[in-house]
Amino acid sequence: MAAARNLSNMTLAHEIAVNENFQLKQDALSENSLAGRVKHIVHQAFWDVLESDLNAEPPEYEYAIKLFEEIREILLSFLTPGGNRLRNQICEVLDIDLIRQQAEHNAVDIQGLANYVISTMGKICAPVRDDSIRELKATGNIVEVLRQIFHVLDLMKMDMANFTIMSLRPHLQRQLVDYERTKFQEILEETPNALDQTTEWIKESVNEELLSVCETSTTSGAENSSMPSLSPTLVLNNSYLKLLQWDYQKKDLPETLMTDGTRLQELTEKLNQLKIIACLSLITNNMVGAITEGLPELANRLKRISAVLLEGMNKETFNLKEVLNSIGAQTCVEINKTLKERGLPTVNAEVQANLVGQFSSIEEKDNPVRSLIDKRIQLYMKNLLCLPSPQKCMPPMPGGLALIQQELEVLGTQYANMVNLNKQVYGPFYANILRKLLFGEEVMGKADASPPSN
Repeated sequence: MAAARNLSNMTLAHEIAVNENFQLKQDALSENSLAGRVKHIVHQAFWDVLESDLNAEPPEYEYAIKLFEEIREILLSFLTPGGNRLRNQICEVLDIDLIRQQAEHNAVDIQGLANYVISTMGKICAPVRDDSIRELKATGNIVEVLRQIFHVLDLMKMDMANFTIMSLRPHLQRQLVDYERTKFQEILEETPNALDQTTEWIKESVNEELLSVCETSTTSGAENSSMPSLSPTLVLNNSYLKLLQWDYQKKDLPETLMTDGTRLQELTEKLNQLKIIACLSLITNNMVGAITEGLPELANRLKRISAVLLEGMNKETFNLKEVLNSIGAQTCVEINKTLKERGLPTVNAEVQANLVGQFSSIEEKDNPVRSLIDKRIQLYMKNLLCLPSPQKCMPPMPGGLALIQQELEVLGTQYANMVNLNKQVYGPFYANILRKLLFGEEVMGKADASPPSN
């Protein structure tokens, strides 16, 4: 439970710090769900009883007074420490003891109190709630007014929470590395096997690098019985590159990357779409490039069409082969349309069929065009990880990727930022694992503050 609590806190802090769009939202129950229906019935029963009490002769104010007591506490919770004047005013107007005395003599002004509450809410609410305040002022039924006051107050609570999060974000960003590392160390002490998947993830890269070095040595004719020397940084970067081809539906992420799981999956899905678009562009250029040369607007139009049709391609129900056929047919239509507009001869049926067929073959995992584009994107991402500051200097774009350069640079920067932050937080843990895998040293109980050497 302690480890789970630490993981929850760490995940929340990480999300607030790295996700500029992170916001809390109200958890609305579906009206058709059992919980939603029960909530509606119970709430409606309360408001019906309140309306009956206020319409009685003489009126019964007990429930209404309890509501105003709760409203007062909520309003006071919105105030900053320096808001003494408004605090005193709220306590004076919503003096529950005084309201009870007035109720005993049937002299309490419920509508007047509600108007004061609405006016006060208007002073302290966010501008986005101004329309809700105006609607409250226009509502005539006092029970409905009180009901909507609580609804708007709930929204204001969420606004306040999100404002607090926004205010805390710069502080969290400054403290995030030390905070996450400390929390993960606590998790590791509570759960000693909390790095098992991370170790396997890095070990896989170590084995691949060793195999690659051995194959290179064999090819060159060199013989050396000692274990080859591997760069820890190279091994770790290759481990990160594996995340771009990760099967997020079937494989669990390494423990040290759990907090970025959703972002990594979304990035990989966008990257897969860009790969297909780059493949389509390369095939089109190879087959009809001589005809369409000098028509950049056509290439961009075909790119937009492909992007639209490839939306959702990572869903299990998505039929990639069928969509590629559709893109091929649409590409032929657009090419011939553009050629006709310029008075040029159109592409014949044989070339069109060949183009559609090559588009369709991209679906195969071992398709040579797909493999080529995949290697070039991997090379670009690998070069990106080697840069000290990707935002200031991007690596050269490999051939065949010009059409997706802008999108690839954006994704690459996001990816590099995630990796660099992850290295800062978990670098000491990775160093321990690499020492054991590469040099046979035992992993220490606590993370060593020294990063892996090159």
